[in-house]
Amino acid sequence: MNQNVTLIATAAMGLESIVANEVKALGYDVSVENGKVVFDAPVSAIPRCNLWLRSADRIRVLVGQFTAKTFDQLFESTKALPWEDYIGEDGKFPVSGKSQKSTLYSVPDCQAIVKKSIAERLKLKFGLASDLPEDGPLYKVEVALNKDIVTLTLDSSGAGLHKRGYRVGQGEAPLKETMAAALIMLTNWKPEYPLIDPFCGSGTIPIEAALIGQNIAPGFNREFASEEWKFIKQKYWDQAFEEAEDQANYDQKLDITGSDIDQNMTKIAIDNAKEAGLGDLIEWKQMQVKDLFIRKNNGYIIGNPPYGQRLGDKEEIAKMYKDFGTIMKDNPSWSVYIMTAFEQFEQQYGQKATKKRKLFNGFIQTNYYQYFGRHI
Repeated sequence: MNQNVTLIATAAMGLESIVANEVKALGYDVSVENGKVVFDAPVSAIPRCNLWLRSADRIRVLVGQFTAKTFDQLFESTKALPWEDYIGEDGKFPVSGKSQKSTLYSVPDCQAIVKKSIAERLKLKFGLASDLPEDGPLYKVEVALNKDIVTLTLDSSGAGLHKRGYRVGQGEAPLKETMAAALIMLTNWKPEYPLIDPFCGSGTIPIEAALIGQNIAPGFNREFASEEWKFIKQKYWDQAFEEAEDQANYDQKLDITGSDIDQNMTKIAIDNAKEAGLGDLIEWKQMQVKDLFIRKNNGYIIGNPPYGQRLGDKEEIAKMYKDFGTIMKDNPSWSVYIMTAFEQFEQQYGQKATKKRKLFNGFIQTNYYQYFGRHI
């Protein structure tokens, strides 16, 4: 396949513009919709986007889109699509599905019909009388219905893009790597500036900052489902990995610190950083926020502190935010970026945010409080 494909980079709610900027930086024109960024690109973009996009959840390949209000329409319109251009004769193609505000609301029925329709198309095109073997590469098909519009895609990523491959341990509520990267990209931090995460948990924000600081492709140490797809030439994967290696700046010096009150979490963060190949680049400390001591000017604090959602935690969390605000008041050259669902954050911190952005951490609605430092 030499022609362009339509790709969909899925995004967490509120991060669409960040994902769009990343795709544009790779050289592709985009349109932004709720929860996704859509763009036409050469087939070679599939390896590049999977390797480079830091804040996207997945890269899907659009096979077709049409209106269907009956199962017959769903079957025939699915069968009319050129599945043989994507799925090989031996390809495994499980079908997942979802339906919103559509006449065809039974997802299991839609999945079964799409599966049967694709199978009939492939048997016809490959001249097979018996069932397809389905013992080759994996092509995860998704049928998504929204207001009777059917969208059929293939998942090129496999495991979600947040699974970078470096997380060997985590706490109770780990921050997704894609969200951590987005929090950093929503600031104007540059690798020349110091960065501290005083609520680092398993270390995701400092690790993602180090990857960004040295321009290391986030997908460099993992595998993708589409690496086995026959319509993507091996040379495209080779070129994408070569590009990632060439563009990494391993000599970039960084001043990144992660600290946490929990000694066990600090140990996990150290292990995760080593797994990511960043063991010597990040300083880790076991420390309470009230003991934070800032020695330099013009730095950045980026953090995702506890939200105090459990009964009995709120007073303790409120005091932590108050102590934190007192420390930062004495460091006006520092910019502070905090994502939390704690509703009284500004009140306890002692200062109204310069800017707030609504974000969803999983299913929890949060605010991203932004305080811009006065650099000296």
